[in-house]
Amino acid sequence: MLKFVKRGIYAGLNACSLAEAVGNSKWRHRRVLILCYHGIALRDEYRWRPALYMQREIFESRMQFLQRNNYTVLPLGEALAGLYAGDLPPRSVVLTFDDGGYDFFAVVSPILAEYGYPATVYLTTYYCEHNRPVFRLLCSYMLWKRSGALLESSLGTQLELGSRLDLRTAASQWAILRRIDFVVQGYRASDECEFARRLAELLELDYDEIIHNRLLHIMNPQEVAALAARGVDFQLHTHRHRLPEDESLFVREIEDNRIRIRNITKQDPVHFCYPSGEYTAQARLWLKSLGIASATTCDPGIAAPDGDPLLLPRFVDTSMQTQIEFETWISGVGSLVRRPGRKSWHTLNLSRERSPAIT
Repeated sequence: MLKFVKRGIYAGLNACSLAEAVGNSKWRHRRVLILCYHGIALRDEYRWRPALYMQREIFESRMQFLQRNNYTVLPLGEALAGLYAGDLPPRSVVLTFDDGGYDFFAVVSPILAEYGYPATVYLTTYYCEHNRPVFRLLCSYMLWKRSGALLESSLGTQLELGSRLDLRTAASQWAILRRIDFVVQGYRASDECEFARRLAELLELDYDEIIHNRLLHIMNPQEVAALAARGVDFQLHTHRHRLPEDESLFVREIEDNRIRIRNITKQDPVHFCYPSGEYTAQARLWLKSLGIASATTCDPGIAAPDGDPLLLPRFVDTSMQTQIEFETWISGVGSLVRRPGRKSWHTLNLSRERSPAIT
C-alpha cells in the first residue's frame, strides 16, 4: 500500500511541475545524482530477480529520457571534482554499474556508445579472472526456471539434496539453495561447476545453453580491456565481492582487486563501491587509509557538496522502479520526499553467503 501511495505522490509532483522546477533549481545544480544499475537482462533474468535485472527496453527509455531532457551525464571522477569544487553543470548525472556482468559488454556498452554517455563499472575480479557463471546465482536461477515443479530423482540423493525436490514456492526454492550452500562448502571451483551441471540435469535444463549465452557471467579480462580502451571507467568493488571484518583481509580484498584492474585496464582505480551496498564505520576508515577517493553505497539519495565522499548515496534503478519514480529521482525531488534515515532495501550477494576461500 505504501508503495502505491508513494507513486501517487510522485505522479502528483510531476503533474504540478514541481519536479521540473526542482530539476532547474540552484539546489539541484549543486548536486549530482549517481545512478546505480546491476544487470540488463540477456534473457529472462529480470523475471527471476527484478530487483537486480532490468529489461533492455526500459534501460533504453531511461537513456532517452536523459538525452531528451538535457541531463548532463558526467564521468564519475569529473562529477565528484565538480561537486566538491562547486562547479557542476546543470542537471548532473553519473551512470554506475555494479559487478561488471557480461550483459554490460553485450547490451549496455553499445547503448551508451549510441548516446555518447560515459559510465563507471565497479568490477569484482574473482569471477572475471576465473570466468564462469557466479555459482550461487546460477543455482538460484536454475531452481527458479523450474518453479512450480515437484521432482523425484535418485540424482537428487546423489547431490545430497534429497530424492524429492519441491520447487513449488519461493520459500521451498530458498530452502534448497541453503542446502546447496551447505553441501558445497569446501568445494573447489571445478567441483562447483560439476555440481551445477548435474543440478541442471536434475532440473532438466540445458546447462550448455546457459553457459553459451554467458548468463550470470562477469566480463572476462579481454572484454574489460576492450571497453577500457574505449573509455569505460573501471573501479574497485573488492576481488571476491565481500567486505571482511578483519583489517588484513579487507586490505587484501582491495589490493587484489586493484592489482587486477590495473593490469587489465592500465587504469589506476581510486573509487570504490561497497559490495551489496553494505558498509561499516571501520570499513570507511580502512578505505581512507588506503587512499580511496570515494565510495558509493546503495542508500537512496543525491550527492551533495557537504556529504561524506566515502558514503555517497545513489539511486538504485531497477525494473521495479516506474518511469515516474525514475523521473522524480532524476530531478532531485525523490531525495527530498523520501523517509529520513531510510536505508536501501537493495541486497546482493554475488558470490554467496559464504565467500570463496582466499587462495
